[in-house]
Amino acid sequence: MSLNASPAASRKVLIADDEPNIVISLEFMMKRAGYEVLVARDGLEALEKIRAEHPRLVLLDATMPGMSGFDVCAAVRADATFRDTRIMMLTAKGRESDMARGMGAGADLYVTKPFSTRELVQKVEELMA
Repeated sequence: MSLNASPAASRKVLIADDEPNIVISLEFMMKRAGYEVLVARDGLEALEKIRAEHPRLVLLDATMPGMSGFDVCAAVRADATFRDTRIMMLTAKGRESDMARGMGAGADLYVTKPFSTRELVQKVEELMA
């Protein structure tokens, strides 16, 4: 049985973003929707928390200090331990080449900022199902 199969892990969401305002609003939204929320402020911290905490879902910004979200995504996908971890890239990088890079790195979904909070919660629910 993988760690991700436990009930506690199934409601765990990691928000990986270096913009405090985005982290605050996402954290509020996810907690209100009933999720356990973890926060990472850069790519290296995000990868450390993914390895230590095994969140069910990662809301991952593409551009962060230390290590990009694209690189974090690729590193997670390269490790079979985390095959059940869902990754939603949440980023201002909206060019087609950026989307292709995110999906190519293994993201389950690519959402550009700004986004509708209601739609985002709905997408989170779908990925967590």
